[in-house]
Amino acid sequence: MDSVLVSACLRGVPCRFDGRAKASPELDDAVAGREVVSFCPEAAGGLSTPRRPAELVGGDGHDVLDGTARVVDDTGQDVTAEFVAGARSALAAALAGGCTQALLMPRSPSCGRGTVYDGSFSGDLVAGDGVTAALFERNGISVRAAPGV
Repeated sequence: MDSVLVSACLRGVPCRFDGRAKASPELDDAVAGREVVSFCPEAAGGLSTPRRPAELVGGDGHDVLDGTARVVDDTGQDVTAEFVAGARSALAAALAGGCTQALLMPRSPSCGRGTVYDGSFSGDLVAGDGVTAALFERNGISVRAAPGV
């Protein structure tokens, strides 16, 4: 069976930073007939729900994995270790589930693919990937931003 890992918040789990879910009917259509592994890297990394919003500073998720950027919340607290731990747990879950693809929450510092928030907490976007998306790509898992969000 074709397996796909999906950001848990997009499957209706209230695990986003604001304590909400963000389910998408378009996503349901995209995963119809497939085995779905739902996963929240931020919760798996030990962050609470709800939690302070966080953004990537000094680069994107690839740079975080390389140790040249970090993830900070809006109070300035460094949460890089939690984001990296969550990404590693997500990768383990994807591999255990036989996932070759991931459909992830757009713009997220964990799951964003192609664009992420710029680290200024202004709502501005820059090109880049979240930490989990970057780790998936480095390990051969195809990553797309989930449709409809």
